Amino acid sequence: MALYTLKVIADFASAHTLRDYPGACSRMHGHNWKVEAEVEANTLNSIGMAIDFKDIKREVRAIAEELDHQYLNDLAPFQTINPTAEHIARYFFQTLSQRLNDERVRVCALTIWETERACVRYAEG
Repeated sequence: MALYTLKVIADFASAHTLRDYPGACSRMHGHNWKVEAEVEANTLNSIGMAIDFKDIKREVRAIAEELDHQYLNDLAPFQTINPTAEHIARYFFQTLSQRLNDERVRVCALTIWETERACVRYAEG
């Protein structure tokens, strides 16, 4: 069985505070986050595409726009859980999955880059 994996990249800037963190990250600070969304399909549509890149980009960018230039702690998803890179990756994955997944296509992984050298990759079994 063939498996196609498509990847798109977007970015956003936001600030957060890590509650109960024993160090400087317990103070408000910001990041220029990079988002890598991976979508997979095992069949192609009638024109030979798994899913149009523009459809993936549109949804990833829309989620990123919701978080862009925000204080993440104030947003509903992160008012009760820390806006860690891990939780942000899971939030992106689950939200994107709700928007894109169908009988042919599914989000398979979401990577959030906090810096150029540190990232979290989230996937569900």
